[in-house]
Amino acid sequence: METGTISRLLQPTKVPSSSFSNFTSSSSICCSQKRLMLACHSSHGGREINSDEREITVLSSERTLKKSSVVGGLSLHRPVHKRDVVGKTFCSVGLSTYPGSIVESSSQTAEEKIGVLLLNLGGPDTLHDVQPFLFNLFADPDIIRLPRLFRFLQRPLAQLISVLRAPKSKEGYAAIGGGSPLRKITDEQASALKMALETKKVLANVYVAMRYWHPFTEEAVHQIKRDGITKLVVLPLYPQYSISTTGSSVRALQNIFKEDSYLSRLPVAVIESWYQRQGYIKSMANLIEQELHNFTKPEEVMIFFSAHGVPVSYVENAGDPYRDQMEECIFLIMKELKARRINNDHTLAYQSRVGPVQWLKPYTDEVLVELGQKGVKSLLAVPVSFVSEHIETLEEIDMEYKELALESGIENWGRVPALNCTSSFITDLADAVIEALPSTMAMSTSTGTEEEVDNDPMQYFMKMLFGSLLAFVFLFSPKMVSAFKKNIL
Repeated sequence: METGTISRLLQPTKVPSSSFSNFTSSSSICCSQKRLMLACHSSHGGREINSDEREITVLSSERTLKKSSVVGGLSLHRPVHKRDVVGKTFCSVGLSTYPGSIVESSSQTAEEKIGVLLLNLGGPDTLHDVQPFLFNLFADPDIIRLPRLFRFLQRPLAQLISVLRAPKSKEGYAAIGGGSPLRKITDEQASALKMALETKKVLANVYVAMRYWHPFTEEAVHQIKRDGITKLVVLPLYPQYSISTTGSSVRALQNIFKEDSYLSRLPVAVIESWYQRQGYIKSMANLIEQELHNFTKPEEVMIFFSAHGVPVSYVENAGDPYRDQMEECIFLIMKELKARRINNDHTLAYQSRVGPVQWLKPYTDEVLVELGQKGVKSLLAVPVSFVSEHIETLEEIDMEYKELALESGIENWGRVPALNCTSSFITDLADAVIEALPSTMAMSTSTGTEEEVDNDPMQYFMKMLFGSLLAFVFLFSPKMVSAFKKNIL
């Protein structure tokens, strides 16, 4: 079996346009780009969401550089030289990590207890955690999107990939100190956000939920329930929405909330994207401007935006708005820089691709080589889709891409740091939370169509039988094994 088979297995299922009508909403989604689709998130897992499952209110951001895209309830409908970074404080507020990743307010009114839930990817704390972290990552159906017939292979495939990839991944984490700093930084961001909210007279408990490592979403939700939170704002720490980031994290919340009578009644608002907010744009522009001053000739520096990639099929087949939002984000940042009379050339590329499928182009590594060949001598790398330092900034950009750039003829290299706890950034997140509070609404419980179909014993048996036969051919074909090692690993 040829490598194209793997590519087909990883294609998302396109959602019929009729499923978009299953939402009742007052929505106004504006984007300067042309490809933004209103209801892509309903494609997650190939599941249509019934009209009685959720009623949502969308407060979307027009091109005013102010509002976030907020959804009431829990349904979205579109959308390195070796460095010891473990234990390093990335935030200026000087606060330590809180056990359990919860920052409690000192006092709350009896009538209302506000909670803010920060969502992030997570990362292994130690080298021993790398393989189970990778398993959790690849076991997510929003990361490897198998056709319905093959979904029973999700966990076995995740186990295989995680075991084979773990040695290489451990080398990367070892190079940045032996583990990911993401949890520490996110805890510091939670502490800073709580303080920013308090200065604005809003008392709130701030929780951290990681998708693929501790503290898991389930742990954070358990604490939210135990604390008796009466109103919750969900804030994904991904500026741009994607099926594989915000979409996956919110789906995990949906699955937990719909099984619990207390949580299903809890008023919730999800800030699904906030890349167009003025505070974020200005914070990014500030960091870029500061780093440009480190070059001898700032005006000659190429500003190189590097964003995490996603498979093209997510965008073109499943309607993921990530590419549109990323392009608009770059437009807004450059518009802000030009207002400051900074008119440097810039470009956008996508990093961190894996597997045989086509990812968003252009690829970061290829563009770096091309820029060197074209005579670019000074380059400033900007990790635009990351708000915290982690392996893809500290190892992939700082080590791998820097080395490639210098080998390709680029002589002067710089890198903009992640936002981490930049005060203007944290203040804007606090404003986003406050603006979202009036949009909170409860999530109703219902049973989805997909669950009913999967509970059909005869259909389940036929899928397992046919799927098992194809899986045998898929897993034990010599050509497939060779292709798997070459493209996945």
